Amino acid sequence: MFTVQHIDNQKQWEDFLQSRVPDGTLQSRIHSFYPFFQSFLWGEVQRSLGFIVDRLGLFSGKNLIGVCQIIDIKAKRGHYLHLRHGPVLQNFTDEAFDSLLAYVKNLAKEKNASFIRISPYITVSGIPNNFFKSRGFFNAAIHRMDGEVCWVLDTTKRESELLVRMRKTHRYLIKKAQGMDIEIVRTTKVSDIEKFLPLYKDLSVRKHFVPHRGVREEFASFSKADQEVLYLAQYDSKIISGAIFAFLPNMAIYRHSASENAYRNIPASYLIQWEAIKEAKKRGIKLYNFWGIADQNDKNHPWAGLTLFKTGFGGEKLEFIHAMDLPLSPLYWKTYAIELTTKLLKGY
Repeated sequence: MFTVQHIDNQKQWEDFLQSRVPDGTLQSRIHSFYPFFQSFLWGEVQRSLGFIVDRLGLFSGKNLIGVCQIIDIKAKRGHYLHLRHGPVLQNFTDEAFDSLLAYVKNLAKEKNASFIRISPYITVSGIPNNFFKSRGFFNAAIHRMDGEVCWVLDTTKRESELLVRMRKTHRYLIKKAQGMDIEIVRTTKVSDIEKFLPLYKDLSVRKHFVPHRGVREEFASFSKADQEVLYLAQYDSKIISGAIFAFLPNMAIYRHSASENAYRNIPASYLIQWEAIKEAKKRGIKLYNFWGIADQNDKNHPWAGLTLFKTGFGGEKLEFIHAMDLPLSPLYWKTYAIELTTKLLKGY
């Protein structure tokens, strides 16, 4: 017998997410992938930005066997419930998923949402082909965001071995940066985010992308819990590069970064990345997630340069199923058309 209940207890929520501890095998690491956008703190960030957040727990008797954090999105392109990186279930059985889905569908109808979007961390081979399709889901028109195809590094290896496994150029640039007068500042002070945001805004203008909303709010929330750290590179008495890293249970995540274009030939970003990898090791975190990458054969993809940067540090690719939508109203097709057009125009 399955029941669905609202959960407001942060410890209960995080204890469930953190209970999926990897045993060292690749399959176990995938199963225990920390769903960043299902974290309790991420929900609090969304609330601070004005979104309505619902946290649901799926119970089998008294045992919590699944959770899903739902963000109510009301945008120009459409109104939907977003289970970003969710739902998170111990096992995606028919009975468990259907019990939770029935509740979420009723919630969506109460809110007059035109569709439900899910993106659980499940590999393509980790679930039957028709599991979601048979329930009316199909691939969303958006590009592969939220680390669906990501590059990860096993940080349990010795530092010397990690360096050997890097691309030769990356290893050289780290060594070069270490020999230069570059100061790496590691900070969790909320006020220091103001030193990073101008770099990030400038990058968004140069690369023609819309800056992520809530970077300041995210850092404020996670840094207070010592779960995000800002690294700043100072050179020639100026902040020339910065990056935000999340250090979470079982996983470190490369979240945001930006560099001063005038100093693009100074390899500060390589040194920042190496310092963050070493920090993950110190914290006992075994998996370092560089986040999303593009197809390495697609040289025209907007992420091509970033992908080359990430993959050069060594590691392996992990690929999860694409975000899926469940239409509940004909209005959904307006959203589908807008997202598909945007995807094509941006070259994704």
